[in-house]
Amino acid sequence: MAQYALGVVHANGLGVSKNDREAVSWYRKAAEQGHAMAQVNLGGMYANGDGVPKDDREAVNWYRKGAEQG
Repeated sequence: MAQYALGVVHANGLGVSKNDREAVSWYRKAAEQGHAMAQVNLGGMYANGDGVPKDDREAVNWYRKGAEQG
């Protein structure tokens, strides 16, 4: 949960400078441990090309993982 929260903080610039690359890093750590919202947010980062090269396949992969958890 803390890794996901750090992703949100960096993605939105809450108390820190907005940094999409840092957000992706934190979302990925949480997503790889099964955090559903981190998976969905990471999918969004790939879908929009925020902090990573735009990659629709990778976006779908992470969206699917999040969706499978409800």
